[in-house]
Amino acid sequence: MQITMLKAKLHRPSVTHSELGYEGSCAIDGNVLDLSGIREYEQIQIYNVNTGARFTTYAIRAEAGSRIFSVNGAAARLACPGDILIICAYCTLDEQELNNYHPTLIYFDQDNQVVRTGHSIPVQPA
Repeated sequence: MQITMLKAKLHRPSVTHSELGYEGSCAIDGNVLDLSGIREYEQIQIYNVNTGARFTTYAIRAEAGSRIFSVNGAAARLACPGDILIICAYCTLDEQELNNYHPTLIYFDQDNQVVRTGHSIPVQPA
């Protein structure tokens, strides 16, 4: 059996650019792509915290260290500069691969600086 699992989550980066005339995709700081394991042209899901919009596109590499998160093409109608996003990539694993599997989680501050990384979602107190 194959199971779809969370591969990487970029938690709460801010949109820096929204480029309607661009061919398409989401440009992400190259350092963030490397840290997350998300590959250029890999499918990603984007969840806009501000609007509730959810959409699929693919990642492209922005300049390393730029802190850019640019939503491009038709998706630019679904996210504006300043909007907060959750960006997820998923993978398909078999039962054996699941035994030692953990996703990569990256958390951002309001300036798109990485503030924490991890491999499990912390439990919130009730």
